Amino acid sequence: MAERIPIASDHAGYELKERLRAALAEQGFDVDDIGTHGTASTDYPDYAHPLAQQVSEGRVKRGVLLCGTGLGMSYTANRYPGVRAAVAWSPDVAELARKHNDANVLVLPARFVSDEDALAILHRWLSTDFEGGRHEKRVSKIERDEADDASAGDEA
Repeated sequence: MAERIPIASDHAGYELKERLRAALAEQGFDVDDIGTHGTASTDYPDYAHPLAQQVSEGRVKRGVLLCGTGLGMSYTANRYPGVRAAVAWSPDVAELARKHNDANVLVLPARFVSDEDALAILHRWLSTDFEGGRHEKRVSKIERDEADDASAGDEA
């Protein structure tokens, strides 16, 4: 069964999203296109929230977001437990985001990468596994729970 990968963008990432969506489908992935579905101005959180929720709840292993800089999408997605959304502007950054940070959402800055570079970034991110080892402890420290917040307040 093909892995389902949701993909979403705002208006700034729409055209590149369409190219990546087609590339994912060609590679045999079951692509869930959350939107947007045109170039009319939209609000990035409207697309980042549903994708991040799917990843956070474990309904999918990973997803892809695009906006002009990648920043708004990453800010929104990273508010969800268990989501590690990484803005990648090169294949090397995408590889390290997977190897060292177990990034499960790739965020592309559509206004700052070419179509060719975006495809290379996507391919590298998809084909790289989390290295684990010394990075596991670091990744586990990303999540904060209420007990951590309460104990931090006691130390102040």
